[in-house]
Amino acid sequence: MEKIRQTQVKSSLLLLLASIVWGAAFVAQSVAGGNVGTYTFNGIRFLIGGVCLLPLLKGHNMRPSKIPAGKLLGGIICGVALFLASTFQQAGIALGASAGEAGFLTACYIVLVPILGIFIGKRCSGWVWPAVGIALAGLYLLCIAAGESFSISTADLALLLCALLFSVQILCVDHYAPIMSPVALACVQFFVSGAVSMIAAIFFELIPNPSAWIASLAIPSSWIAILYTGIFSCAVGYTLQAVGQRNLNPALASLIMSLESVFSTIFGWLILRQSMTGRQLFGCILIFAAVLLAQIPRKQTSDLS
Repeated sequence: MEKIRQTQVKSSLLLLLASIVWGAAFVAQSVAGGNVGTYTFNGIRFLIGGVCLLPLLKGHNMRPSKIPAGKLLGGIICGVALFLASTFQQAGIALGASAGEAGFLTACYIVLVPILGIFIGKRCSGWVWPAVGIALAGLYLLCIAAGESFSISTADLALLLCALLFSVQILCVDHYAPIMSPVALACVQFFVSGAVSMIAAIFFELIPNPSAWIASLAIPSSWIAILYTGIFSCAVGYTLQAVGQRNLNPALASLIMSLESVFSTIFGWLILRQSMTGRQLFGCILIFAAVLLAQIPRKQTSDLS
């Protein structure tokens, strides 16, 4: 019993470290958002993440060329979904959303996943519905300033679309993960997302202004952000998650990983000196409460039919 407890504590600490790494990634994305184009940034960092996972793929006695076509298709679908979600996320940050704001708006995917799951035949906990109401109240406080008419900024809208697309991506991963090695699935989706992002970067960022594109990559802080998100956020964060979730209850694992949004706010304040109003902070608290509610597992009932 003591050994099991120690294992669970270690797993919890690994997931907490993953949350810290991901929270700090929002700061790196904020730094890159002012320098590098959205497609270029995502393209390079995801390709770096994929390369970093290749040694783990070999550890599973597998090579990319050995992945069956059917399973490879699953990785491609997940990669395209990741490309869309990450594009809107980085675009929202580049448009001016703070690291904390981006972290909490992105975290709304945890509330959206069980709702979207209903449309593909999955059951969800009854706690999801009050969570939706609380999340909407939190979003209103976070996104709509006091005294203003009901209008949402382009940055916040992009981040909300990001949360929706991440929900789709997670459902795709949930579908293909049981039939494909998690390492192989992550590796393929990183390469696909990186490749599609780089193709978009060539057409929308490089060709229109080659000198500005080259200049953006000549800034040292740009590469610090790219390398951090590529190596730590993608490769290290994924590895910590994969190892940490092995011996931990899924509900507890999700709870710990949802702290990513809290750490994004803390790092945004400590490193970038970004701050929120009391109204926005209360909105973040409501969103985090909704995230916790949405993770309460559905009560199991016996099926006698």
